[in-house]
Amino acid sequence: MSLTYVCWKLLRAVVTIWLVVTFVFFILRLTGDPVAQLLPDDVDQNTIDHYRRLWGLDQPILVQYWKYITALFQGDFGISFRDGQDALDLVLSRVPKTALLGFTALAFALVFGIPLGVFAALKKNTAFDRFVMGLAVFGFSMPNFFLGILLILGFSLHLRILPSSGSDSWQHMIMPVVTLGTSFGAQIARFTRSSMIDVLNRPYMRTIDAKGAGTSRKLYLHALPNAAIPVVTIIGLKIGELIGSAVITENVFAWPGIGRLLTFSVATRDLAVVQCILMMIALTMVLSNLLVDLLYGWMDPRVRVGTREATSR
Repeated sequence: MSLTYVCWKLLRAVVTIWLVVTFVFFILRLTGDPVAQLLPDDVDQNTIDHYRRLWGLDQPILVQYWKYITALFQGDFGISFRDGQDALDLVLSRVPKTALLGFTALAFALVFGIPLGVFAALKKNTAFDRFVMGLAVFGFSMPNFFLGILLILGFSLHLRILPSSGSDSWQHMIMPVVTLGTSFGAQIARFTRSSMIDVLNRPYMRTIDAKGAGTSRKLYLHALPNAAIPVVTIIGLKIGELIGSAVITENVFAWPGIGRLLTFSVATRDLAVVQCILMMIALTMVLSNLLVDLLYGWMDPRVRVGTREATSR
C-alpha cells in the first residue's frame, strides 16, 4: 500500500473531523442561550450575566470558537455546565457500557447476518431465500424504539422473564442487543446475499465449477474472499454507527451509556458534553471509514490505482 494513498486518506479524515467540530460548535450556539435553560426561571439578570461570563458565553462567537479549538489542541474538552465535571471524563465514564452493548449487538448481527446471507445466495429464488430476505426487510424497516417496546411488552410485562431496564446482569443485555443487532444483521444479510450472488455469477466461478471443485472449496476459498469486500464496507459503517445507533436503544431500556447521556445533555443544554459526544461519534465514524478505505486498498489493488489516478489529475 503506497504512502500517498495512506496520506490522502488521513488528510480527508482530519478535514472531515474539523468540519464536523466547526458545524457542531456553531449550530449549538445558534439554538439559544444555555444559561436560560440551566438556571431557574425566577433568577435575576445579574446571576445570568455572572454565569455567562463564567462559561465564556458573553464573548463574540468567533472568539468562543477560537478559544474552543485552541483548548481542543491542549486536550481540554470543556467543563459540564450542569455539574462542573470535566466533559471528557464524564463521557468516557459511559463508554464501557455503550461499547459493551454495541459490540455485542454487532457480534449478534454478524453471527446471524453473514450465514443467512450466504445460504440465501446459494438457495437463490427458493422459499428459503424469500423467507430470509423477508426477515431482512422486516429487520431493516422496524424502528429500534418500536421493536424495543414490543420486546418489553412481550418478555418483561407479559412473560416476566427478562428485566425491562438497567444493566446489572447479562439478562439486562438480551433485549437491547436484539433490538440494536436486528437492524445491523438485516443489512449485513442483504449485502452478503447480493455480493455472493454477484461473485457466483462471475466467469471465473464457472471455470472453477468446470474443473470439478467441491462446493466447500469453491465457497470458502473462492467465493467468500471475493464477496467479503463489499461486506467489509457495511461492517465498517456499522462499527462507526455504534454510538449513534445506540441513542434510541439506550433510552428505551434505560441503559446507562453515551446515548442516554447525550439525550439528557441536549435536554439540559450542556454544550460541552454534547460537543464531546458528537465529536466522539464523528471520530468513530471517520476512523471506521478510514479503516475500511485502508483495508479496501489492501484487499483490492484496483482501489489504490483509482485513488492515484484521481489525485494525479
